[in-house]
Amino acid sequence: MHSYEEIAPRLAQSKFRSRFRLGRRELVCIAEKGFPVIEAQCREIIRRRLGPAVIPNDGRQTPWRGHPCFIAQHATGCCCRGCLRKWHGIPEGRALSDEEISAIAALLLGWIRAHAAGAGELPHTPDLF
Repeated sequence: MHSYEEIAPRLAQSKFRSRFRLGRRELVCIAEKGFPVIEAQCREIIRRRLGPAVIPNDGRQTPWRGHPCFIAQHATGCCCRGCLRKWHGIPEGRALSDEEISAIAALLLGWIRAHAAGAGELPHTPDLF
């Protein structure tokens, strides 16, 4: 599996993948929780939603917003097992290994860091939650 820096040029060529951006709610989530918490949450999301060998709702299990991980999953081709196969060569029909889960989480965090850094500062917005 490639790092975000290695796959970013290929993702940028995809009109669909390159259109994803972190919204205000996701940026506030990052600012309030911090990257260590977001990373732990990404690992758990990947383990639970993509980790099993058979996923009953594969292709529809990743929401489009609500957590930085979800946006990053769509942006990096890590949203379903079909996209993991197409973009990262991880075959369907078998459980993800711990190493694969760690690599996917690192890829997502790379995307999140790159896109959060370019977003600038957020005003205090307690009314979002």
